[in-house]
Amino acid sequence: MDRTAQLIARPAEYTAVYDPTTSAGSLHLRAIEVLDGNWTGTSTVPSHGLYPHQWSWDSAFIAIGLRHVSPRRAQTELETLLDAQWGDGRIPHIVFNPSVPLDAYFPSPDFWRSVTAGRAAGAPRTVQTSGIVQPPVHALAAWLVHRADPGLSRARGFLARVYPRLAAWHRYLLHRRDLGGGGLVSVVHPWEQGMDNAPSWDAPLARIAPAPARSFRRADLAHGAPEDRPTDLDYGRYARLATDYRDGEYADGRTDFAVEDPAFNALLIASEHALARIAEELGATGTARHARAQRLTAALVDRLWDPAEGLFFCRDLRGGGLIHERGVSGLVPLLLPGLSREIVSALVGTLRGPHFGVGATTRLAPSYDLLGEAFDPHRYWRGPAWFNTSWLVERGLRLHGERAHADALRAAVLDVADTSDFAEYVDPYTGEACGATGFSWTAALTLDLLHDTQAIQETQATHRLPHGTAFDRADSSFKGGDRG
Repeated sequence: MDRTAQLIARPAEYTAVYDPTTSAGSLHLRAIEVLDGNWTGTSTVPSHGLYPHQWSWDSAFIAIGLRHVSPRRAQTELETLLDAQWGDGRIPHIVFNPSVPLDAYFPSPDFWRSVTAGRAAGAPRTVQTSGIVQPPVHALAAWLVHRADPGLSRARGFLARVYPRLAAWHRYLLHRRDLGGGGLVSVVHPWEQGMDNAPSWDAPLARIAPAPARSFRRADLAHGAPEDRPTDLDYGRYARLATDYRDGEYADGRTDFAVEDPAFNALLIASEHALARIAEELGATGTARHARAQRLTAALVDRLWDPAEGLFFCRDLRGGGLIHERGVSGLVPLLLPGLSREIVSALVGTLRGPHFGVGATTRLAPSYDLLGEAFDPHRYWRGPAWFNTSWLVERGLRLHGERAHADALRAAVLDVADTSDFAEYVDPYTGEACGATGFSWTAALTLDLLHDTQAIQETQATHRLPHGTAFDRADSSFKGGDRG
């Protein structure tokens, strides 16, 4: 029996919550084959060629999809990542596979020097990692993985083991990364936010003197067309920022790049709600965490919401003020239950309006403003559509009762994933594949959307909040549901 067949067969400890057709050639089976092909034995690489290591937020999205076919493997995915957590609580954005040659990916372990440069911050000694982070989707993923098979989770003590690590991760972000003093978390490198070369970073990056071209190598150009990738100038600035952070022993608050991003903070808020549910499952109270999520939501609206534009924007802490570049990051807060109906309506209008065109001119949510000067339908995060951000937007639409729009976006994601061979990202107009194909989070989130009914139930359960809070909705509008 081959590995894919073993996964589909699911022995008793891999109790399935989803069992659609697994006929040859089905979308479901092909998504499983992608994840199985990218499995290393302890984690899943995004793609073997371009991204041959374990990435932080990729693994969270991968676990969310894997839970439908192998809850045990979904747990292992998260546990492997958390095993590389630093002593100060940060979860590094890359966990390096020592069997991969150094020249296969840049920045490689010899660039980050985590064991030595990260010693003061508690970097692990037994595994090499990067020193920056990625969006905190992990507690949300852990909660959804638990709910896929609560019996297995309890038998393995899954939540009891991951909860302290997830709590430490959130403490690190909330205590070490509130660089603006307004309660929100800041990113100190574009790779941390995950949308590497988005136009929102152009102004903050312009202050950074690029590293000399001879000081770094670009392994990415061996796997992708140069016109689809960040420019050499961008890479020079990325390298300079990372070098300065490393040489400062990964201490926070000293770099010339510090930005409050709406998507990063929205995912932290969603994960705070999930961490509250995990605490309740373990017999503790989640009230304080729900309240913290409520305060963070208020800070997000206060600091990053622009009612005139109907969108959340990044805030540049070193340059001052909002960065008025419309990006998909500004739509991700739809995921949050605490938004007013006024804000939700404005976001839906922006999503479907001329700047993003979802449901009209574009199939999936473009990563950047269709009318923006920097728009490029094929260049990484400067226009192409990504499956994880459309998944987040779909989840937000469903959460706030926008069922018709959610259903349409879900159908588009599934169709484009199918026709693009689970592409890394696509042309937002045509769905043409860009970057790598057989991309893990695309396959994983395809599985999650195929399992739509269960996903809606999970959305409801994740956001079931205590009575008496601003999130306790009784109205019918609250239903359902670079990576460097």
